[in-house]
Amino acid sequence: MSNPTSPDAPPLGLPPGAWEPAQRAARSLWGPVDRFLHVQAASGVLLMAATLVAMVWANSRWAHLYTELWHTPVVLGVGSFISTRDLHFWVNDGLMVIFFFVVGLEIRREVHGGELSELKRAALPMAAALGGMVVPAGLYLAVAGQIPEARSGWGVPMATDIAFAVGILALLGRRVPPAMRVLLLALAIMDDIGAILVIAVFYSDGVQVAGLLVAGVGVAAVAIMQWAGVRSPAAYVAPGLVVWTGMLTAGIHPTIAGVIMGLLTPAVPWFGPEGLLEEAGRALNTVEREPAGGDTRTLQDAVRRIGVAQREALPPVIRLEAALHPWVAFLIMPIFALANAGVPLGGMDSGTTGSTQLAVGVVLGLVVGKPLGIVLASLLAVKLRLATLPRGVHWQGLLVLGCVGGVGFTMALFIASLGFTEEAQLGVAKLAVLVGSALAACLGLGLGVLLLPREHSVDAAATGEEAERSTEG
Repeated sequence: MSNPTSPDAPPLGLPPGAWEPAQRAARSLWGPVDRFLHVQAASGVLLMAATLVAMVWANSRWAHLYTELWHTPVVLGVGSFISTRDLHFWVNDGLMVIFFFVVGLEIRREVHGGELSELKRAALPMAAALGGMVVPAGLYLAVAGQIPEARSGWGVPMATDIAFAVGILALLGRRVPPAMRVLLLALAIMDDIGAILVIAVFYSDGVQVAGLLVAGVGVAAVAIMQWAGVRSPAAYVAPGLVVWTGMLTAGIHPTIAGVIMGLLTPAVPWFGPEGLLEEAGRALNTVEREPAGGDTRTLQDAVRRIGVAQREALPPVIRLEAALHPWVAFLIMPIFALANAGVPLGGMDSGTTGSTQLAVGVVLGLVVGKPLGIVLASLLAVKLRLATLPRGVHWQGLLVLGCVGGVGFTMALFIASLGFTEEAQLGVAKLAVLVGSALAACLGLGLGVLLLPREHSVDAAATGEEAERSTEG
């Protein structure tokens, strides 16, 4: 057992670059983002497979089994508190809470120390996301706004599916500079914030004050537990359920509870990388001073202290995101796709009032509105000197990114299920989302091959912070 304070090892307190474990800790800021992007790229493939299975199943001779499966009653509850809903409800309003919780964690991480932590760095993705939401919604309303039955679908083409978008960029390989991937991530997170606000404000029923009070009790419980130093994630499940119940009772979509819990997650560790090294050094010194065969409680206490320091070397927001993100990407999102992408084409009534305008509005919003809004808003922000393009990202790349941003899928399907209650309209909206997302993906992939160089510059920035430093230099 080596002693971190011995002459052979750098003394504690040196800068992180002085020792390899500390160097690895210093790279922890980029590590979560890099892993996030790799998981999302792989998740896109699984999402596509789940979508194809749902479409084939819903249009096969076993289509009735597909419908019966998602309408299967599921009873959950404790004692006299029992709720009976179909499986589709528990997927969309229950399981997807975890998806939205991870979205909340991503927002919390980026706002605390990522690309959204400073206004100057956040200006470009903020402008791009705003343009990418306003223009598609405006296009949709221009096409379908005159049809009352279709008007509620204006929020459908506003969203970007990060898993599919990152997957498409992954297919372009070395043509895509690191800064372009990070810009897409920041844009998608800003896009998610906009979609969450749209769901909370425009796609929720009339707000019931009693439900808000219940949700407030859950939030207060979280605040008290954090003040008391409770760091176990399992302890926060109960107040999270209270917030979820309150949101459902209030008429606000209950998945917003996941976002709230994610935003409340601490983003600062107790120890940090340097604190881990110091605490480990103290604990090991204590063990080495203990004679052979001494009190085992000393060893247990040292191990416990090292375990706490190891856990708290990274903030809870990063630890939880790393733990839950694979489950969301490889299980929850594919289940959601399987439950929502099954559109029976044969039974679809194309003569439903406003169906043509609805479909055209969604497709135009995703395929034309997204890239147009993202590029124009970014151009305006740059011209007004509110933002700068990261080094290695050019306008051709931003156009490709805008097209890729038109892949709506998960969030678009989710908003469609909130905006349309009639099966015929919902089926048209879902099919339009699938068609529009497929066209946007093909367009982004094709333009990426045509417009982006085969390999990006080796000095391309990896993050907005690097781009900012290069611009200032």
